[in-house]
Amino acid sequence: MSHSTASSASAMSLFSHEAPDTLFSLRMPMVQAFGLQGVRIGDDQATVLMPANARYTNSRGDVHGGAYAVLMDSVLSCAARAHDPTRYGVITVDMALHYVAGTRGDVVATARCERRGKSLCFVRGEAHDADGNLLTLATGTFKLVERVPS
Repeated sequence: MSHSTASSASAMSLFSHEAPDTLFSLRMPMVQAFGLQGVRIGDDQATVLMPANARYTNSRGDVHGGAYAVLMDSVLSCAARAHDPTRYGVITVDMALHYVAGTRGDVVATARCERRGKSLCFVRGEAHDADGNLLTLATGTFKLVERVPS
């Protein structure tokens, strides 16, 4: 097992039994409200699942654009702090979303930090349905904030 694979595996085990209001060590009530589940974090990447829920649909029964926005803000911010997820939180500076298609099922979002400076990170991501169809694209800028122990 390579070092990066070993570190990714150990990093994931840190987050495998988190509370429903926590995403990769950060407590966020919005995570519980939308049922978001951390799947993977590390190597400048993050993956987050948003299970299907009829409460987050539009008048056609598809996932509402606002729910996609919550999911994409969450996964992009996780990728921004993926290099040290327990040390940093982030502040969203800006985010752009492009809605490509709708779905009524689970949504899996992945994001990658393309560039990380001393305080600003530039991230892009995508969300797909269970069949792999592209649903949304997003880019964002995030400010790293060192966490203070409570």
